[in-house]
Amino acid sequence: MLKIDIHTHILPKTWPNLRDKYGYGGFVSLDHHKCGCARMMVDDKFFREIEHNCWDAKVRLNDCAKHNIDVQVLSTVPVMFNYWAKPKDTLDLSKYLNDHIAGIVNDHPKRFVGLGTVPMQSPDLAIKELERCVKDIGLAGIQIGSHINEWNLDHEQLFPIFEAAQDLGAAVFVHPWDMMAKEKMPKYWLPWLVGMPAESSLAICSMIFGGVLKRLPHLKIAFAHGGGSFPSTIGRIEHGFNVRPDLCAIDCDINPRDFLKQITLDSLVHDELTLKFLVDLMGADNIALGSDYPFPLGELSPGKLIVNSNFNDDIKSKLLHGSALNWLGLSKEQFL
Repeated sequence: MLKIDIHTHILPKTWPNLRDKYGYGGFVSLDHHKCGCARMMVDDKFFREIEHNCWDAKVRLNDCAKHNIDVQVLSTVPVMFNYWAKPKDTLDLSKYLNDHIAGIVNDHPKRFVGLGTVPMQSPDLAIKELERCVKDIGLAGIQIGSHINEWNLDHEQLFPIFEAAQDLGAAVFVHPWDMMAKEKMPKYWLPWLVGMPAESSLAICSMIFGGVLKRLPHLKIAFAHGGGSFPSTIGRIEHGFNVRPDLCAIDCDINPRDFLKQITLDSLVHDELTLKFLVDLMGADNIALGSDYPFPLGELSPGKLIVNSNFNDDIKSKLLHGSALNWLGLSKEQFL
């Protein structure tokens, strides 16, 4: 059965010294301190250690063979969004990252699909790069953050980007980043365990209550990590809409639950009962395999939770590739 992993991250092995290139700090660099390993550094501060599976396509393909993954959807590591930077610099770096992904897809068109990154803090530049990604370099869409600096995803300046994505038929993958209240969570990896799920719920609720999904019913949008805390709190969200419409329904008068069929979630929940709940809530057509490869908080054996589940083959087929193909606007035959 074909397996498509919609949530994987990749970086170039090297890139220019961005502090020197742009004239100010805050950007990520790679310190290849030993063979097959590199430190991601933000200026002089350690961020994360990565291995060669984060930049080497051949290593990825070997891992895919090990786990029987046929296709990976590639996107950058969210720390590379750089929405805080000067827009022209974010655009320049986005082009570098996007061209890198497009090159890998071009070399292995049956094994990889690409998502770009765009300078969301400058909607005009973001739309131009989105158009270039889809029309010129063959990417299927873009990955964006769960918020854009101080803007939640319902901000009026972001709407033209989503409108352009709908018009282009581009897939949009929303990934949490720059977690809220991280200064209150200095221990236990809590920004990743608590903040990330909350960020995804913030993003989904913003797009529902802000009327983005109402105005763009054909927008192909997916959210990472099984939608974070949103699915488990949809009852509370719906109840709030019903009892306090004066607060919740000011920009969209449609029940939040009615938008579930417009949303795709990845399957990265690490728990069989939670995955079953997602399928029951959203429908199998709206859940797609996602692993967060190659990072340790991801599914270490991509697709295992689905394959070992009690779902019938029809549901497994949808989770393993059918939903992904629908979201990406691609056909199964492209990968056979």
